Amino acid sequence: MRIKKTILHQNIQGELSMCLICWLFFLGSLICLNLKVNALIPSSPQDQTRRAVRSINDAIRKADGSNCRLYVDYLIPLPPETSEADIDPWPGGLAQQYTYASDILKEILQSVVDDPAGPCQTQVLSEPDCCGFFLQESKTAASQDVAALLFPGADQLKQIADVDKMVGSKRTLLIFNRQFKRPADFGFGKRKESEKLIFDRFSWGFAFQELACRGEDVKLTFEHPNWNSCVMMEDGETELPLFDPQPTRPIYDELGTKINEVLPEPLWMRMLGEAEEKGLKFQRGSDDQSKSDEE
Repeated sequence: MRIKKTILHQNIQGELSMCLICWLFFLGSLICLNLKVNALIPSSPQDQTRRAVRSINDAIRKADGSNCRLYVDYLIPLPPETSEADIDPWPGGLAQQYTYASDILKEILQSVVDDPAGPCQTQVLSEPDCCGFFLQESKTAASQDVAALLFPGADQLKQIADVDKMVGSKRTLLIFNRQFKRPADFGFGKRKESEKLIFDRFSWGFAFQELACRGEDVKLTFEHPNWNSCVMMEDGETELPLFDPQPTRPIYDELGTKINEVLPEPLWMRMLGEAEEKGLKFQRGSDDQSKSDEE
């Protein structure tokens, strides 16, 4: 009788231990999933597209069908054949990027429009400047159509004005990966016109940008209605947040000041400290091999 009770007690303890292990594993999975969901920057091209669609839709709803004009800065993934030895992953420039960007833009437009009417319509507006026009129509109503300009530059001011007029005030127009940044890019004679047509009317729909600031790899994202910013650490995975979410894009000087605050040691000093601690990278492999040979 005592033996049976002992065996039963052991079985219960074993089952409880297994339940505890499963519960801890479940909690760990939830924590990892939450970290991925709350990552400041997209984890993959597919994740970037999902975030872009969600943010653009939020911006369109905010505009409530009234003259919605949005910028989209999408970080186009490098081509599959790219290697670390490539000095320039896009030797063909915009002409090489156009095919990749075109497919991405079509996917975004078809996802933004609730009830798309057939495939996305496309037209090349300027072959030398690699500027294209895209239109995804909706079965529901013409006001639900979404149009986009891909790679428009300062030389396309007239085409931008023509497209803007054709799209009208009730349909959404996106400027996707613009090739200008400020009114001055359009030259003195067209500065006022560009301000009136573009800069005074367009706001951000989505952005994923990267830049170097104080030698650090800085990532900026806009997901309606806020900008987020972080430094990508040396391991390529850790995100160090800079500013709290804010409606305005942080400028370069603000980023530099904040980086000095949160990372007093510059990257080269941190790398030097790592080299002193672990040895130079080209030596680490030989040292590890020597240790294994001795064993």
